[in-house]
Amino acid sequence: MSANSRTWILIGLIGLILIGAALIILPLLTPSAAVPSTSVPTVPPQQLDQGPAPEVPRVSVGEAYAAYTAKQAVFVDVRSVGQYEASHVTGALPMPLGELESYLSELDKAQWIITYCT
Repeated sequence: MSANSRTWILIGLIGLILIGAALIILPLLTPSAAVPSTSVPTVPPQQLDQGPAPEVPRVSVGEAYAAYTAKQAVFVDVRSVGQYEASHVTGALPMPLGELESYLSELDKAQWIITYCT
């Protein structure tokens, strides 16, 4: 076998290795075709943390996202003003938990109100 043939075989093997690596690595770096990039993880209601007030209905991330995109709910950020200013859901109202009672009159009780603190 000539040196030229060995060179082409080596180039072919390197190409196959690169293609194989791309086939393994690229699916890990791109969204799966089975899961649309707009999907939002949801938690079934029975698995949601009921916290100290189990009588208060809990909303999954998926339900909250659907309500947000359909503009079916008012979002209330109950964190401190500083935390709200650092980052918040677009359109959310800042109502720190310690002062929430004084803000209640500003809310339309006929609307779906979703509070969050993270």
